[in-house]
Amino acid sequence: MRQFQRTALSIAAAQAALFWSAAAMAQSTPPASPDAAASPAASGNSKSPMALETVVIKGQRAALASAQKIKQNSDEIVDSIVADDIGKLPDRSVTEVLQRIVGVAIDRTMAKGDPEHFSIEGSGITIRGLTFVRSELNGRDAFSANGGRSLNFEDVPPELMAGVDVYKNPSAEQIEGSIGGLVNLRTAMPFDFDGMKAAVSVQDSYSVLRRKSSPSVSGMFSNRWKTDVGDFGLLVDLAHSESALRTDAFQVEPYYPRSDVVAGQTVWIPKGSQWRTLEFDRKRDGQYLALQWKNEKFASDVTYFRSKYKMTWNENAIFAQSTPYNITVDPGATYDANGALVKGTLRDAADGGINFGADTRVATRNSSTQDLAWKFTWHASDRWTFRSDLQFVKAETSSLDSTVATGVQMAKENIDLSGGVPRLSFDAADRAALADPSSYYWAFTMEHMDKSVANEKSWKGDALFKFEDPVLIDLRFGVRLTDRDALTQNSNPGYNWAAITQPWQVGWNISGLAKLGDPRFSGNTNLHAFNNFFNNNTSVPSLVFPNTSTASGFPDSYTALHKYHDILCAEQTAAQGWGSCDAWKAATFGTDPAGTNDQRERTQAAFSQLRFGFDDWKLPVDGNVGLRLVHTDATAHGYTVFTSNVPTPPSGSSLAGSPVPIIPAFAEAQNFSNAYTNALPSLNLRLKASDKLQFRFGFATSMSRPDFSQLQAYTSLTQTVDKHTVANPDGSTSIVIDAVHQTGTASGNPMLKPITAQNTDLTAEWYFDRTGSFTVAAFNKQMHDIIINQTYVKQLMDVNGKPQDFTVTGPVNGANGTARGVELAFQQYFDKLPGWMSGFGVSANYTFVDSHQSLYNPVNQAYCSGGDGTAANLNLNLNGCDVNGRTFGDLPLANMSRHSYNLAFLYDQGPISARIAYSWRSKYLQAVNVNGTQGTDGTDTNPASSTVGQHNVAWGLPVWADAYGQMDASIFYKVTDKFTIGLEGRNLTDSTYKQLMDQHIGMKGRAWFAVGPSYSVQASYSF
Repeated sequence: MRQFQRTALSIAAAQAALFWSAAAMAQSTPPASPDAAASPAASGNSKSPMALETVVIKGQRAALASAQKIKQNSDEIVDSIVADDIGKLPDRSVTEVLQRIVGVAIDRTMAKGDPEHFSIEGSGITIRGLTFVRSELNGRDAFSANGGRSLNFEDVPPELMAGVDVYKNPSAEQIEGSIGGLVNLRTAMPFDFDGMKAAVSVQDSYSVLRRKSSPSVSGMFSNRWKTDVGDFGLLVDLAHSESALRTDAFQVEPYYPRSDVVAGQTVWIPKGSQWRTLEFDRKRDGQYLALQWKNEKFASDVTYFRSKYKMTWNENAIFAQSTPYNITVDPGATYDANGALVKGTLRDAADGGINFGADTRVATRNSSTQDLAWKFTWHASDRWTFRSDLQFVKAETSSLDSTVATGVQMAKENIDLSGGVPRLSFDAADRAALADPSSYYWAFTMEHMDKSVANEKSWKGDALFKFEDPVLIDLRFGVRLTDRDALTQNSNPGYNWAAITQPWQVGWNISGLAKLGDPRFSGNTNLHAFNNFFNNNTSVPSLVFPNTSTASGFPDSYTALHKYHDILCAEQTAAQGWGSCDAWKAATFGTDPAGTNDQRERTQAAFSQLRFGFDDWKLPVDGNVGLRLVHTDATAHGYTVFTSNVPTPPSGSSLAGSPVPIIPAFAEAQNFSNAYTNALPSLNLRLKASDKLQFRFGFATSMSRPDFSQLQAYTSLTQTVDKHTVANPDGSTSIVIDAVHQTGTASGNPMLKPITAQNTDLTAEWYFDRTGSFTVAAFNKQMHDIIINQTYVKQLMDVNGKPQDFTVTGPVNGANGTARGVELAFQQYFDKLPGWMSGFGVSANYTFVDSHQSLYNPVNQAYCSGGDGTAANLNLNLNGCDVNGRTFGDLPLANMSRHSYNLAFLYDQGPISARIAYSWRSKYLQAVNVNGTQGTDGTDTNPASSTVGQHNVAWGLPVWADAYGQMDASIFYKVTDKFTIGLEGRNLTDSTYKQLMDQHIGMKGRAWFAVGPSYSVQASYSF
């Protein structure tokens, strides 16, 4: 932080020095001609490059007109959203703003590997079905410290944004790194305004489900001054917003095939159903400062941007820990046509009840991103312009995720899955037992910690030369240099689950469960009533949970809880005369190489781009053609560990059979270097059929580098042997080596190459009015070297200098893929309607995407095998495995909906501006083999397997997000030209977000999330 502050002071000093030197030059240099001082747009050259306007335009209609003009005049294929007024993008988060753009969809889970938690404001985005998205702030790099390469858009205050642009097909001048698309967040600059401009806005939001309000406030001041040495400008923009929301959820466990429940029939029974509630609190702060100066020849801009994000969520959840093959179903249950349970009462007499965990989970995250940039422009002549752009970025994040759980053995659970949401029924005795602390025991703890810091220094220098030619417009060329480092530290194990007392420990490790009814183990719990659950649409029993302070009290609270285990373990070992009681150990953090990912990356890029126009043709054509060359040098600081279980023969014995390479065990730090060069040509053409109708064609090669999390250089190699012992005639024994296995697992792969794509775009655009247009876009992306988890060979030298090949499971460039589709967009105000009805308008868009992925080395086994649920199980992770031991295969690209649309009804007339907007996307695959829908107790149904019929197969289901849409609305009334009040509503349809799990009995409901509507009142004043 101090280094960043020193850099900021240095740039501020340089800006001040520049101002004073400019003053001296102004006294000795004659003023340039008016033509030289004119901007490109005002110079009279109709072929000059189009500059994206950042002027904040009042009114929803004017904002749509500005966004339409950007799309129409841009050199590339771009879609934009412009702020209605200062600090007034049309949604509460940048992520939600982006979903309004054609081709863009948002994900609504907090983490890709944990789809059990809903994100109300959205998390990641896809563009044209792809997650390979680049983020920028004012045309420069912008990223969060999350192990990836782009921003967490939910971290960014939308109040600081003047507009958002999404580029669909790149040009040579744009920074490399996007395949799906590029998102550029634009802030205002002082020279966007004619003089002084200031605004302040206050807002209060209320969550119906949470029954709590949260405030927000933002303010901006901008002014400019004319002096003898040029124009000066200053802009300060500040924002603070809070959010207090809640999510309620039902879940159903995966279904298991059972032939012992209904005579003569195989039916599928879930091992339970559960519910949870999560309260989410977020504080987001933003500070933005912009300084500008210009005279006839020179211009200088300095900007400083800082976003700070603090999030806390508390969850109370109950979830099944039962033994699925001990579950029984009372007579009278009903099943669907595939044998899946629809209604019935579950019991587990064999285990003393259906075992459930009841956890309190507390997660906190603090993130910040700072951006300091200085751009200097020199208009050397009418034809030459030179620019220098210097940038410093620093991003940080840290998190603690702590879970503490009690356990309860539920007597029975009545499940009804025939409706839109599961209905669970409990009689009075069941409810009383679930509300009684003596029914519960202390179950487990689980902690996770992470911390990341990322820094980047970049410089871009470019030149613009204007031709005096009927065809050639200008030539742009330049270089860009970057130096970036990223350090991420995770606890190891990543999520450190540790039993306090579990039923399976009783009788050999502990004398009994740590029951809350025992005075030695009582306290630190509370009865949670689940009030207003699902907006009072259903009722669930009250449960006993650990106190929030117990979960947030890590590590001291964990130490105290695990002493309960030590007490019961000591009783058991004393009674049986054997056993050990190992003390609880917290996960390591910051000291274990397995949890550390240290990366450095330097890039050198050069580009040249020629703009041209054939205005004399009957149908004028203009466009640009260019080439970008980029070289990447990456260094990963990592660790390699090798272990071997080769037996040492006892005295009088010998080794025989297959030879075993001798490699001494080691654990050592290692650095890995990776360098590659990419050539990225691009062509963008526009044909003007008329002033209102135009067509575009674009072709470009693009690249997307691996995320830093995929480049982690920690590899664990193992040499194991299969052996048996034989007796020799002389009485000695020999250990016979049957086979030698040399394998490994890698947290990442520092030698990964970037994903590349050939992008082809074709559009037809009809602009029939200032705010009226209809556009069609077709696109095709051919991708290569998509990163998947598979195997590759890593070599180690044995003591004889012979290389030994180890088969390592980890990320590889292992697939090709395609994404193709169509985008339609329409908007219009019905100005010809009479009177007040002329204020009505509509905006609509639709996207269709189809994708396919083909592996370089396909994995096509029909049956799953083995109990290993880790990354080494390729069939499981690539194809998914059901609990009946069968694979799925032929899965689409994750996070891609085939269909999505937005529909908005607008009204702008006089002082009233209103909008009703509905956003919808179809079903899409979220992940395979993730938390909640995975296990190691699947049934082996492979007839060729030696363990057929046993429950020993690792399984993991494909999890899908079902089709989801929600309606939002807003209305604003301009009391005076300066004072506006408004009301906004989110999720007015009270939509339920549903997740599905793929099984061989069909798509089954996995989870249902209710967030309820929320409302905001707002007042703003500008002057």
